Amino acid sequence: MDYEHMPPRELRNLIREEKITKHTSGMCAGYAQANLAVLPAEYAYDFLLFAQRNPKSCPVLEVSDRGSRFLKTIAPGADIARDIPRYRIYRDGTLDGEYTDVSAFWRDDFVSFLIGCSFSFEAELLAAGIPVRHIEEDKNVPMYVTGIDCESAGIFRGKMVVSMRPVPPEFVVRAVQVTASMPRVHGAPVHIGDPERIGIKDIARPDFGDSVTIRAGEIPVFWACGVTPQSVIMSARPSIAITHAPGHMLVTDVRNDLLKY
Repeated sequence: MDYEHMPPRELRNLIREEKITKHTSGMCAGYAQANLAVLPAEYAYDFLLFAQRNPKSCPVLEVSDRGSRFLKTIAPGADIARDIPRYRIYRDGTLDGEYTDVSAFWRDDFVSFLIGCSFSFEAELLAAGIPVRHIEEDKNVPMYVTGIDCESAGIFRGKMVVSMRPVPPEFVVRAVQVTASMPRVHGAPVHIGDPERIGIKDIARPDFGDSVTIRAGEIPVFWACGVTPQSVIMSARPSIAITHAPGHMLVTDVRNDLLKY
């Protein structure tokens, strides 16, 4: 099926029916995608403050009403518990399992945070003639835990996670310009070049996602990533948290051009 040009609502229906369980990179080109973090209300203020203090990693697109599974703004009627291809549940900071439907775990005190995703700007990169390797190779984007400290808030503290795309040197400046115009989906890169400068020891072994080919002369470019909350949740150890599985996003009804400056 042509997922690249499918309307977001149609794609979400297929996901809800569990006919799509793979990563969402390259799907519904031109529409924003979102990361997910669901927490009990007792942790919600601290997390919202954490997101406010770390806007590169956690640009908030929508916050749900307490206990509600349904969104109102970025994807009206979308079911947070069923419309993402794959979820993760953490208990006391430890991964407890992956699921394609988390409605059985839902609680009346849950608050959902939808956070901008760098998949959203990939269509813009492609339109500018900039290759996106993990789409070419039908892989999930490689993601790495860095040595960059996030600004702490309450119980939430930890290291920034980044996504990486190898870029030919003649396209690096244009890649920065394209993504800088979209701060609500992570914006400009946080680092260009030597991965060891940000604490990544082996670029061939991402912490999340898949390794991709880096061709001779290409420069690794790193963007803040919405998987950062998962890294922070593992450190904070809340009693329970639900997130998307890395690379498996909520595809929204918001067009990318509405997220630009």
